[in-house]
Amino acid sequence: MKPIIYQIFTRLYGNHNKSNVANGDIKQNGCAKLNDITAYQLKRIATYGFTHVWFTGLIEHATQTNYSVFGIKADHPAVVKGKAGSPYAIKDYYDIDPDLAVNVNERMKEFDALLKRTHQVGLKLIIDFVPNHVARQYHSDAHPQGITDLGEDDDTSKSFSPQNNFYYLEGQTLHTDFDVEHIALQPYREYPAKATGNDCFSAWPSRNDWYETVKLNYGIDYLNGRQTHFSPIPSTWLKMTDILLFWAHKGADAFRCDMAEMVPAEFWQYATQKVKEKYPHVQFIAEVYNPSEYRRYIASGFDYLYDKVGLYDTLRAVITEGRSASCITGCWQSVDDIRDHMLNFLENHDEQRIASAYFAGDAHKALPALVVSAMMGNNPFMVYAGQEIGEPGMEAEGFSGSDGRTTIFDYWSVKSLCKLTSKNISKELSQTETELYRYYKRVLTLCKSQPALNNGAFYDLQYANYAHDTGYNCDRNYAFIRKSSCGQTLLIVANFDAHTVHVGVRIPEHAFSFLNIKSGLVSAVDLLSGNIQTVDIKANAPAYVEVPSYGAVVLQIASSHHK
Repeated sequence: MKPIIYQIFTRLYGNHNKSNVANGDIKQNGCAKLNDITAYQLKRIATYGFTHVWFTGLIEHATQTNYSVFGIKADHPAVVKGKAGSPYAIKDYYDIDPDLAVNVNERMKEFDALLKRTHQVGLKLIIDFVPNHVARQYHSDAHPQGITDLGEDDDTSKSFSPQNNFYYLEGQTLHTDFDVEHIALQPYREYPAKATGNDCFSAWPSRNDWYETVKLNYGIDYLNGRQTHFSPIPSTWLKMTDILLFWAHKGADAFRCDMAEMVPAEFWQYATQKVKEKYPHVQFIAEVYNPSEYRRYIASGFDYLYDKVGLYDTLRAVITEGRSASCITGCWQSVDDIRDHMLNFLENHDEQRIASAYFAGDAHKALPALVVSAMMGNNPFMVYAGQEIGEPGMEAEGFSGSDGRTTIFDYWSVKSLCKLTSKNISKELSQTETELYRYYKRVLTLCKSQPALNNGAFYDLQYANYAHDTGYNCDRNYAFIRKSSCGQTLLIVANFDAHTVHVGVRIPEHAFSFLNIKSGLVSAVDLLSGNIQTVDIKANAPAYVEVPSYGAVVLQIASSHHK
């Protein structure tokens, strides 16, 4: 089945505290809890078309909130970004973030209950795995008996050792000037200084570095020509594999692996094999941005990779009229041999919201891109919570500022997420939001239910439609066919233009023979709208269709019963 993923930033999802004080703490602005994600909410997500939920920020990370009364060491504010802290500055890989618990002492039980609720409605749970770096003050107080903590056995007199978990800057103290609010009682001290998470081997990381994190050592000596020391197996390999096995045993169905390409592929081959030997159903999703590394990381055990620098970047440029829709063809061609492994998306926590002033300014402008991204392949598609009703991401929450993204560093209440987690969504949504919500639901449920979209063949029609003599504009229109093995055939035409168009789409003779399509006059139902169009399907002749502005048609020209 085609995976359709819903990304939830857990801290924000269901926080109905409307105070929204810039740089506010958890008492001022509140925080969503695992218990807020009820069976009702999860059932709604499942019926919307999703198959997986990625709960972002579940693992305990550094924060300015003091939980020392619960036996959790406090973090120095100079090395925490924002009041809430980054979910990618992991403080304890074996624990749940206390912010998310109603009863902090019972936080793991509350996670277990969320996992059970998720599985009961038929959804699979994705959890973050952050392998490249940890919080500067990493300390696990929850690791199982017999597990040695990261850095516990390090020889700090050596800048590099294959059996050290961190890299050390000999004889140097870390220097920071990031505690801009001067709220710390004492300055932060780290000696010897550790290398910073973004491969900064300096005791003076800048504000633009990942200064709140330290890099993990996988046996690569960066200061000596990146020499590798993989035998015997480095300590970090063993400890990080144990962490993966811990969460797989807990019931996690998949891991979204942060900045996977900053960790050697050799480790992934080792770790994924170990996990899949015991838990063969568990899947791995990699955040990888270098296309030259795609196949290497798939070979090392990843099931899916981000399609960011290809399809996402191209669709964003098409939406904003910076590139031609014809460029979409090159995206799938460049990864054709691994296309089923590519994860498509239009938003995530790293990217700017579609409706932001930094992107399209109007979520409706991305609807044709939604259809293309979700429907052109059998590979996974992901939606970021709030995207489906046009969250603009333009608030200045505190540390994040107003940058078109939804904060990952601050305690905040997001208006769109409040609406989505209300008891009666229909009463909360505006007419515009309702239209978006219904459109997304229709697209996603079609992807889940229709054989041609779920596991069908794909045929790009763009190359046959460059002539511009039928009204078809290859810069603003994109067309393709999907066909299932049982005969369902869909003609899909996307329109990135602000006006409704009546265009002739040429279907080349090769498509008829390759897909075994029957010619003739057909009464084609648009699966998106329910409208019926009469379409004359002939080889090399234009099939005229009407496509709405900033929209698409998914015309069923043959049913699944067609022989």
